[in-house]
Amino acid sequence: MKKLFLASAILLFGFTAGYSQKAAKVVFIEAGGPGLASLNLDTRFSKKEDGWGGRIGMGGFYIEGEGAVFIPATINYITSKNGRDYFEIGAGATYVAASSSVDTGSPFRTTSGHFNFGYRLQPKEGGFFFRATINPVFGKGFFWPYYGGVSIGYKF
Repeated sequence: MKKLFLASAILLFGFTAGYSQKAAKVVFIEAGGPGLASLNLDTRFSKKEDGWGGRIGMGGFYIEGEGAVFIPATINYITSKNGRDYFEIGAGATYVAASSSVDTGSPFRTTSGHFNFGYRLQPKEGGFFFRATINPVFGKGFFWPYYGGVSIGYKF
């Protein structure tokens, strides 16, 4: 688990390296969504406020000896007419590293795919960030079409 955490931290740092300060970046926590309960970084791939970008995070759970680490990674596209309210669409995968005591048939034990459809409140000049998404999740033997998440964070 410690090696996985360290690798994720390095990946998060590398994800932002080389991007201009003018590219929109957001750090947020998410309840639900592909990371279950996660800390995430989202950035645009250009120096614009909208367009193509990506998100990577780290989350999971630990309850009475059972636990899992989730690393969601998503490619997304956001668009806005007013520079504040955005529509988001995306797709990605969530890598899962679970303790051996978690049921092997559980979706919380296996790597899964996901889609994102949602709303973002993302101020142009930075500040409070809000996001609500529907995240259909799929994997070997399961499909959850009505799964979702809520996020709050800071856009800089």
